Formats: sequence, structure tokens, C-alpha cells
Amino acid sequence: MLVVDDEPMVRDVLARYLEQAGYVVSTADDGEQALSVFGATRPDLVLLDLMLPMIDGFEVFRRMRAGSSTPVIMLTARGEETDRVVGLELGADDYVTKPFSPREVVARVQAVLRRTNQPAEGEDAPLGVLTFDSLSIDEPRREVKVRGAPVRLTRKEFDLLAYFARRPGMTLTRTRLLEEVWDFAWDGDTATVTVHVRRLREKVEDDPSTPTHLVTVWGVGYRFEP
Repeated sequence: MLVVDDEPMVRDVLARYLEQAGYVVSTADDGEQALSVFGATRPDLVLLDLMLPMIDGFEVFRRMRAGSSTPVIMLTARGEETDRVVGLELGADDYVTKPFSPREVVARVQAVLRRTNQPAEGEDAPLGVLTFDSLSIDEPRREVKVRGAPVRLTRKEFDLLAYFARRPGMTLTRTRLLEEVWDFAWDGDTATVTVHVRRLREKVEDDPSTPTHLVTVWGVGYRFEP
């Protein structure tokens, strides 16, 4: 694990709890050091504070993701909804608001690693290529194409799209999507589902304002139309 935060107490507490959970932990206290340690250690997951000296957390995240798909959980100040939404739009795997419970953070880390390393639960059919008109989803390769042209998705965008595509015609609530795709209930905060669906529409729909595949079921959630 790599813990990046400019507050020594936060770094130390998170490192201690993660080590007690069995993880090897490196730390960094600013953006430049974070990138240096990241390149040297290639951690399995990064806990990244957004308010960092030298290089801010968003830019650190962009540089990390430019050459790696390492899962990242962002640490944000309470009430900074804009930061959380921007982080999710950039492709962060999760976020935790300060102040937080260290045990909750460890649980989030474990949930993200489960999602990263294992197939989604409840999907008994073998992975294959799912094709719907001009949309093609290659699950083994984790590739998506629209009219034969590759579409770049974040890890979570791909997971969400594949989850929808394996359940055509089924209305799925935002809460269920959080529990099944993110593997964690976020205290009723379903904004990340809305953000990810919007991003998917922009990438795979001909007209994102009038989607034909990712359809909103008002007051309930979403449905994938093949």
C-alpha cells in the first residue's frame, strides 16, 4: 500500500491499521514524493489525499494513471462534493471523507482489492464477448468498441458496463449497483453511480442525451437495453 497525506498523524494511523491488517505500507507527504515512491514500489493500492503540497492530488492521480491501472482511493475533506465528483470522473476507485474511521478505510481497501482481483459475484456464465448492435464488450480483454473503434474506459466504468450488459432488460437500483459493482454501501450516497453512468453514456452512446442502451428508470435506477 502507498499512503499519501501531508498530515503526519493521518499517515501514521492509516499505516498502522493497514499493517495490522497484513499489508506492507509505504508513505509520502507531498505530491513529488508520492510519484517517486509510486514509481519505485508499484503498490497494489494507493490512498491519496487531494490537498497536497508541491503537486496536488488530482495531478498526482493523473500521472499515476497515465502508466498504470493501480486502484486509488481518494481522501477528501468533508463537504467537498466537487472534489469527490471530479475524482470519480477521473476514474478513482473509491473515496473517503475526512474525518474517517481507520477501520472503515481498511474495509474500503479490502473491498477495492476484492473487486480488482476477482470477477463480480453472481456472474456464473464464462467471460466472453457481448455484442449489442454497434457496441461490443470483450470481457476477457476488458476492451470496449463502438462501431469497431476502441473506447477507453476506466476500470470501474468497464465493470459497471459489463454488469449492465449481463443483465439486459433488468431494472437495477443505484443502491444495488453500489453493493454489487463497488462492493460497498456508501451510506445512501449514490452520486458515484450517477457520475459513472453519465460518463459511460458519453463514451458508448450515439447521443448521450437520449441514450438507447443505458436507460434511466425514473425514481428507481437504470436499465440496459440491448
